[in-house]
Amino acid sequence: QVQLVESGGGLVQAGGSLRLSCAASGRTFSTYVMGWFRQAPGKEREFVAAIRWRDGTTYYADSVKGRFTISRDGVKNTYLQMNSLKPAATDVYYCGAQSLSPPWATPSVTSHEYDYWGQGTRVTVSS
Repeated sequence: QVQLVESGGGLVQAGGSLRLSCAASGRTFSTYVMGWFRQAPGKEREFVAAIRWRDGTTYYADSVKGRFTISRDGVKNTYLQMNSLKPAATDVYYCGAQSLSPPWATPSVTSHEYDYWGQGTRVTVSS
């Protein structure tokens, strides 16, 4: 089992920055990818970014390339640095974990492929 806890959401003005954190606990992560998704009420979770734990390879949605950065530390924490935020980024952001087989596979950008989720953290960007 894997437990994920997000933090770092809040209210920020357009053009500002936020750093989301995802603290993980449970089984080892060498074969996992950690992803960040966003979700609006009544909509599917939408891929934002992911990082393959084994080698640190990162993946981004086109809409956030150059503004968001996903990273991990040496323990089990994943981060999403969000810069130049726009009001359209307002959503609940979720951290997810996907088991990769083989461990070097390209991760999915589909939320249904992820095995574990945190409770989410709300991001509000005011204009």
